[in-house]
Amino acid sequence: MKQNWLSRWGELVSGKKGRWITILIWMFVILLLNITLPQANLQKNERADVFLKKVDSQKAKEIIDKNFGSSNGNPALLTWYKKSQLSNGDLTSIQTLTKKLVEENPIEGMQVPPFYKIPLPGLKQQVSKDGTTFVLPLVFDQNLETAEIQKRLDKVKEISISNFPDNPFTKKMKDENSLLVRITGPAGISVDATALFSQGDLSLLFGTVLLVLIFLLIIYRSPILALIPLVGVGMAYMVISPILGYLGKEGMIDFDSQAISIMTVLLFGAGTDYCLFLIAQFRNSLKKEESKFRSIKHAFTRSSGAIIMSGLTVVISLLVLLVANYGSIHRFAIPFSLAILIMMAASLTLIPAFLSILGRTSFFPFVPRTEEMAKKLAEKKGKVYRNRHNEKPLGNFVGSFVSQNPWKVFITTLTILGILAIYSLKIEYTYDTLSSFPKDMPSREGFEIISEHFSAGELAPSTVVVKGMEDENSIKTKLEEFPYIANVSNVVRSDKDPSLVKFDVELKDNPYSNKAMELIPKLKRDLKEILNIGEETNQIFISGQTAEQYDTKETTKADSSLIIPIVLVMIAVLLLFYLRSIIATVYLIGTVLLSYFSALGLGWIILHYGFNVNEIQGFIPLYAFVFIVALGEDYNIFMISSIWRKRNEMSILSAVKEGVSETGGIITSAGLILAGTFAILTTLPIQILVHFGTITAIGVLLDTFIVRPFLVPAITAIFGEWAFWPTKKPMGHVEKMQG
Repeated sequence: MKQNWLSRWGELVSGKKGRWITILIWMFVILLLNITLPQANLQKNERADVFLKKVDSQKAKEIIDKNFGSSNGNPALLTWYKKSQLSNGDLTSIQTLTKKLVEENPIEGMQVPPFYKIPLPGLKQQVSKDGTTFVLPLVFDQNLETAEIQKRLDKVKEISISNFPDNPFTKKMKDENSLLVRITGPAGISVDATALFSQGDLSLLFGTVLLVLIFLLIIYRSPILALIPLVGVGMAYMVISPILGYLGKEGMIDFDSQAISIMTVLLFGAGTDYCLFLIAQFRNSLKKEESKFRSIKHAFTRSSGAIIMSGLTVVISLLVLLVANYGSIHRFAIPFSLAILIMMAASLTLIPAFLSILGRTSFFPFVPRTEEMAKKLAEKKGKVYRNRHNEKPLGNFVGSFVSQNPWKVFITTLTILGILAIYSLKIEYTYDTLSSFPKDMPSREGFEIISEHFSAGELAPSTVVVKGMEDENSIKTKLEEFPYIANVSNVVRSDKDPSLVKFDVELKDNPYSNKAMELIPKLKRDLKEILNIGEETNQIFISGQTAEQYDTKETTKADSSLIIPIVLVMIAVLLLFYLRSIIATVYLIGTVLLSYFSALGLGWIILHYGFNVNEIQGFIPLYAFVFIVALGEDYNIFMISSIWRKRNEMSILSAVKEGVSETGGIITSAGLILAGTFAILTTLPIQILVHFGTITAIGVLLDTFIVRPFLVPAITAIFGEWAFWPTKKPMGHVEKMQG
């Protein structure tokens, strides 16, 4: 048969000379990039824009900065607390500390209120009513990087410790008579968030590598083969990291610790899967071909089409994230898609070269041999030869059961997944970063102290700007009559633009809560009503943490409504190009959508009822959608390719049986590894990643053990020849792709 371009490429990278040239090219590229370009972990931007396009809360902030002077900066709140009430000595020590920070050890870029100038009786007026809590605000420059804030706060801690007999930063909440301090507020929260993700980077990398290694050893029982995918992924990472570092340094893209953490998991999980697709075919070929060169060529031509289509599906799905307005989602696009693209290239060049060099030794001590080679070895050892090459008892059983009972399998799996999908409607969402922190995180403990001993809204008041309000005298009294408002500051009119007035509103509810967030549009409506202002000539803007969270919710909803349809259309186009079947394209997309909603439902059941999680982050469903749908389609492509190929040799039911049997082991292995790598995220002390890892791992497992072996082949068997419509001979195009 005439060779196609994939077959020729496989022969080129795995030939006697080409395999060595391929490895040398990779080593040269790695060396060059790592010498000349910075690493990704040195170019992380933890303070990148939350929104790429201006939202209402940002517009309000700009109006305030322009017309009322610069904003209050980025405050860190030193929350001092003693369960048995603060003593005069405690307050005097705090005053002494403020004097040191202002006069003796001023810290650049940080403003400290001169509390040491206030008489002690006056200072007591700022202590909570129960006498237990005092808040010392430290205000940093608005544009100061989180890493720089961290350095300044470390200096504050150093000065503070020398001013108190016991270190107040290490005292526990349960200590009855100990003075303690916790750093919270926007600056404290951002510092803790950065520390959490940074701490997870190294442990996540080691945990992922160890898990993949263990899985590969269990599956193939070969120490050499277990290392091949890991070496391939590692070399791919050494190419990815400096490229990302360069793009970050030049300001072309932004990425943070969270993006790098998830990218690492994705790279090892999906990258190992692509390697396994090739390795499985290579092992099967070695049982039929004595020459390792013919075996790797045959394996490459049978797996490369599926690897390319699977990789492109994920890359294109991830690139769609570029249309997002929410910064965190947008910033995932380039690092993730670049990682998959380079790993796909490694799977089609580096891994074939390694396998070609090692040959059968890759699988030592369980070396695959042809029947003739196995007979000779048995005779040499004086043993009776038994052919075990085609023994796949579990795969044969599943394939036979599905092909003989397609309607039973279809109805059963559809019912199970449908019930789980219904539970996805019960999920409660939050947009509060603080709630995802461990309970003993300093910023979270400090926030809870303030919430308990002061008005919750005092921590993060909302600033309101009204344009065109002529009489501002009555606004304070009218607003304070509303049951959801705790306090309203005096109204200030702008000197630069007298048509603008500004005032702060403290809500009675926790300003980070969903309940407070939903009050933002209500506050706007109530203001319009009581002020009787017109829509055309007057405007109301609200800034602050609560307003920003409301904008986050609305932005992520808008992003989801845009990204999800685009991803589905792009995947449909790729499937149509590859399979040339409209019907197969429709039900393949339908099955991964069903597994996605089922994963959300089962994830919520486990998190809510098993671990008492009351809310998950609002953008997790979109993250999970892209990974579950794109990665789940990988397995469908790999299995359906086998069915399509076998359809030319046998009936559709036999093709379904053989396709399930042939791909069952490799897809199960790949699914377990991919799910395991995402499950590694659940070991980190970051609830966002715990929830994301749980739901995504569940989605992969549902694809691996229900959708791929049962639902998809059952639907294919039910449609019969119609599964290939409108193509009458489905194998032709797939043969061109796979050789």
